[in-house]
Amino acid sequence: MRPSPSLWSAVALALVSATGLAGSAQAAGPGTPTIKLSAAYLSGAVGSTGDPAVTVTVAQSGADASALAVTATRSSRSGVAGTADVHVTGTGTSRTVAVTAHAQGYADLTLKVTGLGGKTATTTLHYAASPAVQHSADARYLTGASDASAAVDVGGGYLLVANDEDNTLRLYDGSASGAPVRGWDLDEALGAGKEVDIEGAARAGNTIYWTGSLGNNKDGEYKADRNTVFTTTVTGSGAATQLAFGTAGHRLRDDLVAWDEANGGRYGFARATADGQVPKQIDGFNVEGLALAPGSATTAYVGFRAPLVPPQNGGKALIVPVTDIDQVARGGKAAFGTPIELDLGGLSVRDLRRNDQGQYLIVAGSWAAEDNSAPYALYSWDGVAGHQPAKVLDLPTADAGGWESVVSVPDLTAAGARVQLITDDGAADLYGDGTEAKDLSHPEWQKSRTTWFTLG
Repeated sequence: MRPSPSLWSAVALALVSATGLAGSAQAAGPGTPTIKLSAAYLSGAVGSTGDPAVTVTVAQSGADASALAVTATRSSRSGVAGTADVHVTGTGTSRTVAVTAHAQGYADLTLKVTGLGGKTATTTLHYAASPAVQHSADARYLTGASDASAAVDVGGGYLLVANDEDNTLRLYDGSASGAPVRGWDLDEALGAGKEVDIEGAARAGNTIYWTGSLGNNKDGEYKADRNTVFTTTVTGSGAATQLAFGTAGHRLRDDLVAWDEANGGRYGFARATADGQVPKQIDGFNVEGLALAPGSATTAYVGFRAPLVPPQNGGKALIVPVTDIDQVARGGKAAFGTPIELDLGGLSVRDLRRNDQGQYLIVAGSWAAEDNSAPYALYSWDGVAGHQPAKVLDLPTADAGGWESVVSVPDLTAAGARVQLITDDGAADLYGDGTEAKDLSHPEWQKSRTTWFTLG
């Protein structure tokens, strides 16, 4: 039996349709490739080692990713970084893009992906380069914030860093330049409407004590959030570190003022905290250091940036022992030990850190706000009242940023002991355009510098 005409028509229509679809698919060929950056903004430094990099993800429908080529095709300022200074590594979907800087400034770098059929796509990497620094081989850059103010070692080369312009604690790989591994925004937990102005940290077991500066703001106004001592609890270590908020107290400043008044007002705390008084004066009131006393988990040394004692050139640095810091961090009244006055060559405490052997390092700097021009030095101390510290080394001051934090204290008796310090770069003009780092609109361009120094 021969098929009916209608059946022949159906078969013919199906063949035409199938042929047409196949032809259309064959004619379409590979699609337009795509290129996407993990971050559109990147910061580097002239002469640096291990600058941050970005990841670029590429794809093209109908093509294997290994067939795609990524190149830099244009720079808006080749004097800062040219196309030949863009280094692309990797062969798959994800490539790594690093840039070598030649001069301070900004450059927009055009990156192009070329796929099958000669099809292309582009994206722009906004690059910024800070100037070269001393000890550049031992320097790394912690991006995402510029006002590093306190740091705590959590093992494996990782560190928790506080920023005095916000209430976020950030976890970094301290051996590499780049963004934080993770962060904890404590605004809600602290009930804070403004920054606590975190300036000091001390670890006791899995508890970390953090203190605000306790002083007025730069305009001489009292801001309640700065009168804060709080705790966090650490679990894990290294890259796996996690934090949980603990408790907070908001009366240490008031208790210090009352204690000083009850003892004759030697340190002038009442006058220095009065309305209109700027904290960073030689007779001001500003806390920047916190460390546990020898052999104690509850007595804390509170180190003052101001005042000097007496408040004149050559005055001594002030440390006030708080003997119940655990209660203070819960809102309890502070109890105080005998104050300690240290000869730091006319400098004051910018950070204070103790190791498990009872050895201390003190970052000493000026009480003044001119961070980038005043001298800095590192002192060792045994933590005993009446024993004076010894200068270990003078810190370089020609570069932007003020030395602000000691990550941890090595065994100071070991030959070749090395210490990691961090700068606060918030007031620095990192890229030569007159903008302070803290005011940069992109967090990837904000950064602080960490540097290793050999002691001895």
